[in-house]
Amino acid sequence: MASKAIAIIAGVGPGTGAAVARRFATSYPVVLLARNPDNYNSLVEEINKNGGKAMGISTDVSSPDSMKQAFSKIEQEHKGAAVAAAVFNASGRFVRKPLLEMTVDDFTAGYDVSCKGAFMFSQHALPLLLKHAEDANAKYPPTLIFTGATASIKANAQMSSFASAKFAMRALSTSIAKEFAPKGVHVAHAIIDGVIDIPRTKEWLKDMPAEAKIGADDIAETYWNLHQQGKRCFTNEIDIRPMLEKW
Repeated sequence: MASKAIAIIAGVGPGTGAAVARRFATSYPVVLLARNPDNYNSLVEEINKNGGKAMGISTDVSSPDSMKQAFSKIEQEHKGAAVAAAVFNASGRFVRKPLLEMTVDDFTAGYDVSCKGAFMFSQHALPLLLKHAEDANAKYPPTLIFTGATASIKANAQMSSFASAKFAMRALSTSIAKEFAPKGVHVAHAIIDGVIDIPRTKEWLKDMPAEAKIGADDIAETYWNLHQQGKRCFTNEIDIRPMLEKW
């Protein structure tokens, strides 16, 4: 007998990834992927103590072998399970440099994760999402969500590496959405346009009201709302920003 449908979140840290994991763990067993186990160990323990089911897998999403091994471990733990939701929240190394000072490694730093990694994650996740689409008893359509950024649609000076990768991921999301929507898979790209209120950004905008930052839990709730959409109303791209963001 196949296991219960699961949710997979790639790119789990103390901010958005953790918030998404907690939200989806209220309905599904969750699998958390991150390069550093320190990014998910305490979260896995927290979810399991609170009555959910979670497992973490150390994964380099830019490595074909590491990604293959991660999904092999998922199959071992959740034999025959379909995937109800897959969230690609990973992002490559951030580089801000004048173009003439950049190396090739600087330029591809963002691509290896945000584009190549997103592509490989999708290739592994989509067969399992399609399996969920075939389940007549599934409550919601299977959902594949990509976390983008302001740079997904706006390339600023000295941001060629980061913006090129984010533009590419957005294009990948759009192409996948057009290919797989007729097969019942909901694909959405989220433009996170603003500073997310996470531990790393605690000192950013500290003289501004709370409404100047995006709440990680609010992003997670938005992703859950996307997942709940029916087949007659797929949102394929959404802008997320706080009330006081200038845009």
